[in-house]
Formats: sequence, C-alpha cells, structure tokens
Amino acid sequence: MRKITMWFLATIAVVVLLFTYKTSTGPDSSPSAEAVGGASTPGVVTGAPAEPGTSRGTGARSGSTVADGPVVQTKRGRVQVQAEISGGKITEITPLKVPNSNNRDSEINKNAVPKLRAEALAAQSADIDAVSGATVTSEGYTESLQAALDAAQFKARP
Repeated sequence: MRKITMWFLATIAVVVLLFTYKTSTGPDSSPSAEAVGGASTPGVVTGAPAEPGTSRGTGARSGSTVADGPVVQTKRGRVQVQAEISGGKITEITPLKVPNSNNRDSEINKNAVPKLRAEALAAQSADIDAVSGATVTSEGYTESLQAALDAAQFKARP
C-alpha cells in the first residue's frame, strides 16, 4: 500500500509540474520577445541634436523630428517603430520592437522588417503593402508607423 501511495503522489507532482511549466512559444513569454527596448507610448522630440549614446534614439538630430509610434500588440508579439522626419521627408524608420520570441518569428522578421522599411521610405507613407508571410508584423508595423507620423504631424505629399 505504501508503494501505491508514493507512486500516486509522484504522479500528481509530475502532472502539477507539467502544467505550471512556462514554455517559450508564447508571443510575450520572455524579455527577448522585443528586439530593442523602447518607450511604450508615442513620443516626439524636435530640435536639439541627439546625445551620443542614447539607448533608444529618442533624441532628435539637428533640424529633424523623431517620433516613436505606440507599441502595437499583435498575435505574434509587440511591434513598435520610430520615424525620423527631416526636410518634410521620412528619412529613417527604426524598429524598436518586433516579435522574436522563437526562431520562426526571428527568421520571418529578419526578412520582413527591412522590406517594410524600404517600402515605407520609398512611399514616404505608412500606406504600404504587407510582406507575404509576415502579415501580422506588417499590420503592426504600419499601425505604429502611422501613429508616429501622426504624432510628428507629418503629411505625405501627393
């Protein structure tokens, strides 16, 4: 009878441990789900030159405006971008957060994010096509970018 009791308790302990084990497949299961740290709310900085060594690039370069888009929660994780506008043009788009909680997300976004950046810079707008295979990231990217452009009061020229 003692062996059966020990076996039963051991089985319950294993089942409890299995159910409480945290896997790394969820969209925000670890701090590594974000590519680069950044502010969670939009922000705009204009005028003064950037201070060297700023970790998030929130400073502005001379004559330019830098705006952080909001963090957009997608099915795959968080997406946030930062836009720099100078001379009435979008001159730089920096991803602050992209989903990378697993190898598949990292591989997809390693290819998709540069394509989204190039397309947005060419279009001078957030009105761009989604990257095939990275639809969720594309939607989050364009939503955060549009909010950053709105915060910087950027108007696309026709």
